[in-house]
Amino acid sequence: MNKQRPSSPSRGRFDGQTWLLLVVNGLFVTAQALSGTFLGVYLWKASGNFVLLGWFTLIGHACMALTFWLAGHEVKRGRKMTVLRLGIASSAVFYSLVLLFGAGAIQYIWLLGIVQGLAAGLFWLAFNTLYFEVTDADNRDRFNGFAGVFGALAGMIAPWCSGLVISRMQADSGYRVIFMTSLGIFAFGVVLSFFLRNRKPEDGYEWRHSLNVLQEAGTPWRKVVPALAAQGLRESVFGLMIGLLVYISTKSELQLGNFTLLTSGISSVSYFAVGRWLKPQWRVRGLFAGALVMSAAVIPFFLGIDFGIMLTFGIAVGLFIPFYMIPMTSAVFDLIGRDEASAKLRVEYIVLRELSLNAGRIVGMLAFIATVNLTRAPLALTAFLFVIGCSPLVSWLLMRPFLAGTARRTEKANPEPA
Repeated sequence: MNKQRPSSPSRGRFDGQTWLLLVVNGLFVTAQALSGTFLGVYLWKASGNFVLLGWFTLIGHACMALTFWLAGHEVKRGRKMTVLRLGIASSAVFYSLVLLFGAGAIQYIWLLGIVQGLAAGLFWLAFNTLYFEVTDADNRDRFNGFAGVFGALAGMIAPWCSGLVISRMQADSGYRVIFMTSLGIFAFGVVLSFFLRNRKPEDGYEWRHSLNVLQEAGTPWRKVVPALAAQGLRESVFGLMIGLLVYISTKSELQLGNFTLLTSGISSVSYFAVGRWLKPQWRVRGLFAGALVMSAAVIPFFLGIDFGIMLTFGIAVGLFIPFYMIPMTSAVFDLIGRDEASAKLRVEYIVLRELSLNAGRIVGMLAFIATVNLTRAPLALTAFLFVIGCSPLVSWLLMRPFLAGTARRTEKANPEPA
């Protein structure tokens, strides 16, 4: 029996808790964008070593996956707000350690990776659980659109301001200023989180749920899990490399800030439009369009990597990534909420989703480390990026039957007026 709320004249509207959750998410993303965009550059300047940065990212992903699985127990017991605050506080601890270690931070890469993975796992598990609870099938695409707009605006303004500060100040002083600013934003996010309501605890946490689901015959999760892994595959490699490639090609933090200003600005407009007008029955076509353009955007890398080519890539991805991300996110959470029994296991299903994403991220980063260990030839690295960049098409192929079925059910439930 499906317990999703029926369509109504108020369809798509948000209540106060939904808006507050968007604000808390926006603060977290802003603090991360302010410092995180330049963290890779900061560590790169200290080491000049792709492999070391790869290990830092890999440790973070592995720790994040373990944190999701373990923290699921506490979230299921009704302590999601504590987990959310611990996630924000752990992010503040991470940047405090970066400030403390200074230029020697590269010597503690394993510790930084663990703390960053712990912070991300705690925050996103609690946030995604709250997101599921305050949205439904009627407003989930719209929520994801607004979250994407806030994220894109943060990614547009914060890195540009950071780049401006870093370029105007001497030595590492600019980095210290932006890291300290992030700490303040994290602290404000913790304060606001006290106004979010917590639901009562439910049944006990099922530790083996992820394995049990995949053993079920005919479950759609057997295709959704590898589709999410393909999404994570791209996220890990491109999340590490794009900012670095812009900085390496320009040798300027200000130019990296300009890059994020333009590309994130385009993305914010696209997220708003897609979140507002993309209907559930159009998700399969939207996902294909997003996956195709995101894959094709890597092809110009074969001509050489300079600021113009990176900007072309960034604009194309900024325009079309909402077509990919919104259907992927909304469809998976709709699957979690498909009936009452599934909704009661929402924490376990969210853990399954995150374990799937992180499995892809870990595989992607292991492949990156292996590639740069074998060769630093530009053509080989470009070919590697192209192969990884095509992984959204794998997500589309795997999600297509599920999305097509959802579209048919939606059209029957909500026929177009004659």
